[in-house]
Amino acid sequence: MTSRVRDAGQNTGVAPEFTVDPAMLDAVSPSGDRGGIVLGSGLKGEPLTISALRSTPTRIVLVGGLYLARQVAMRAMAVGAWVVVATGRPTEWQMLSRAAGSRDGRPSPLVQIRRLSPVELPRPSEDAPLLVVTDGGPTPQDLFPPRSPWQTTIYVLPYLHPQAGATANAADLVLMQRLPAGQAELAARIWRLPPQMMRQLTTLKDDQVVALGRNLWRPLRLVTTSKEQQLLGPVRRGD
Repeated sequence: MTSRVRDAGQNTGVAPEFTVDPAMLDAVSPSGDRGGIVLGSGLKGEPLTISALRSTPTRIVLVGGLYLARQVAMRAMAVGAWVVVATGRPTEWQMLSRAAGSRDGRPSPLVQIRRLSPVELPRPSEDAPLLVVTDGGPTPQDLFPPRSPWQTTIYVLPYLHPQAGATANAADLVLMQRLPAGQAELAARIWRLPPQMMRQLTTLKDDQVVALGRNLWRPLRLVTTSKEQQLLGPVRRGD
């Protein structure tokens, strides 16, 4: 199956074509819908996207540092999503407000940085999808479970914790950066990974991520634009 996707480092021009396994299209793929977020490139340099904003409620788990979580949130903003961040470290997320800019001298309403407590969320729609980021540590509370179409909730896990197994297993997509050996062993137990996949998790470079889903195991390399580098710094692992 051949699909088109915009190059991760450009905003204009003709998107390149490449062939992907149809089984990947539900999770990581060159998506044709507006919910596709270009995340990085494959091992051969081909651009890859995640279908993060969909017509069905979606859960995504990120295992790694703030860099990856903030980049995904910025990419969601770029395709027109509202972004609500529930976090115990709001200062670490203020760069999203800077990235969103201002309207009439006021911060853009497209980004809300909130504490870790239940609040009323904007009503999502196809024209205004909603991304909720829960940055609540390794065992996050499920404060904002996705319950409606066009809502995606991301759970930011700084590391894998045994008590996060239920959250991890409920995810439609998991993005993992490099894990130490003990964490990789826990990942193997949670997702029933064979030894070679477990070992691969321990050898990823700082700019590499594994996308894991149903019938999906896809290593990819993060790609950062020059504007993102000004806000996020260089691609890295960790907070």
